[in-house]
Amino acid sequence: LYARGMTVREIQSHLQEMYGAEVSPTLISSVTDAVLDEVKAWQSRALEAVYPIVFFDCLVVKVRQDKRIINKSVYIALGIDLSGHKDILGLWISDNEGAKFWLNNLTEMKNRGLMDILIACTDNLTGMSDAISAVYPKCEHQLCIVHQIRNSLKFVSYKDRKKLAADLKPIYQAITEEEAQEALERFESKWGKNYPQIAKSWYNNWNNLMIFLQYPEAIRR
Repeated sequence: LYARGMTVREIQSHLQEMYGAEVSPTLISSVTDAVLDEVKAWQSRALEAVYPIVFFDCLVVKVRQDKRIINKSVYIALGIDLSGHKDILGLWISDNEGAKFWLNNLTEMKNRGLMDILIACTDNLTGMSDAISAVYPKCEHQLCIVHQIRNSLKFVSYKDRKKLAADLKPIYQAITEEEAQEALERFESKWGKNYPQIAKSWYNNWNNLMIFLQYPEAIRR
């Protein structure tokens, strides 16, 4: 309740109304303070030296700020360790993302023991490629195919969406990069006149979109 922006007094009233429980504001404050200490310890905990894959994404959550409830972007790093287990490596809130923001976050993770990432998978986040290259120069930066598809369909008319989406599939379902390239060329020749920005976006991001094709099919899944 506190994380969702309710004040201590509001939480007290909610508990009384819903459960008939009388809890003092002092106790509620003590509980939230204890949780905050645990959160700080979690934020600074040591990380594994290597994560084969780390996914970076963003969630929008409601928080209390200046006595108002507003939306905030929370950026998340989700790592897959060498045993295949998922681990949230970090959470960061910022009004503005960019190379400096991501450079600080990646440097923080490195200082906590994460010495290398094999593949970083992200949406086309501002400044991310430059930040990854600076902190983890050997890391490969794979752009998220799902986000690329969503971005491609964003401005497509409803009557064309189903057919156009079907024509995108041969690109990202190709076995080799050569097959993917041929599929993109076919897509451009069919849809380029009406939606020139779609093929252009795939071409502009091609090197980061097709990294997954370097690996065997079993790994891609």
